[in-house]
Amino acid sequence: MDVKSYIKAARLRTLPLSISGIIVGSFLGFKEVIYTNTTINAIWKTPIFWLAILTTIGFQVLSNFANDYGDGIKGSDKNRIGEARMVSSGAITPKQMKMAMIITTIITLIIALLLIYVAFGSENFGYSIFFFVLGIASIVAAIKYTVGNSAYGYSGFGDIFVFLFFGLLSVVGSYFLYTKQIHIEIFLPAISVGLLSTAVLNLNNLRDREEDQKNHKNTLVVKLGPKKAKKYHYFLIFTAFIAALTYVFLDFNSIYQLVFLIAFVPLVKNANTVAKNTIPAALDSELKKVALSTFLFAILFAVGQTVF
Repeated sequence: MDVKSYIKAARLRTLPLSISGIIVGSFLGFKEVIYTNTTINAIWKTPIFWLAILTTIGFQVLSNFANDYGDGIKGSDKNRIGEARMVSSGAITPKQMKMAMIITTIITLIIALLLIYVAFGSENFGYSIFFFVLGIASIVAAIKYTVGNSAYGYSGFGDIFVFLFFGLLSVVGSYFLYTKQIHIEIFLPAISVGLLSTAVLNLNNLRDREEDQKNHKNTLVVKLGPKKAKKYHYFLIFTAFIAALTYVFLDFNSIYQLVFLIAFVPLVKNANTVAKNTIPAALDSELKKVALSTFLFAILFAVGQTVF
């Protein structure tokens, strides 16, 4: 077994983006339960935080394995731009990748069950069942993105999946693990993280538009066309900015709460780059920038709202 190939298939560079929502939701939830200026130090010691991080990483790795497998057996990755995929390149066989997906699913479910028990114990059985169902839904969604004849990633619904799972479920769900309640305001940062995560996917699909079109992978970019997809990209970034800003002003205490604006500097530059782009392949280098900017936003936003 070539461990390096599985590490490449896991696409470690996608992990910071996947845990962005957990960071935001956990910090805000922990602040709600234990209001203290030592939140940033105390939260690292909570098992809920680390179990939520590990569960999310498990879901992301599963999604990456499934994406590699699904696109590989359909031939969608043969002429792809960017780093090579393991199934399409022959480094991992479809059978081996399926086994990797099964093992990842089992490990992730075990961690998720431990997270649910630590968060809710035996006295909140209803919450435990609900979060277990959400976990199963996350697994199904991760696999069905590119696997099967009805893969929704091939029908233009990938953006909805990313927004819901990377944004709403990640932020609101992790917030609920601490507070056992939901305030409507928490949806604002959840929307921000969800939209920025969707912007990463949109950028990826802008880069791959021509190849996706040839392979009948009807992403939203393929359906919209490059001009409208670029406008959609601007909308995602701008609306994420407005949602985060609205949350801050609803409970404004310190100028330091606006520290997250730093993360939007590279995002605005990215929007400008996308506007001027005429060669889709040139957008490959922008993917990492937007993903890391989203991760930076999550950290700055979380710290800005809970520490200062």
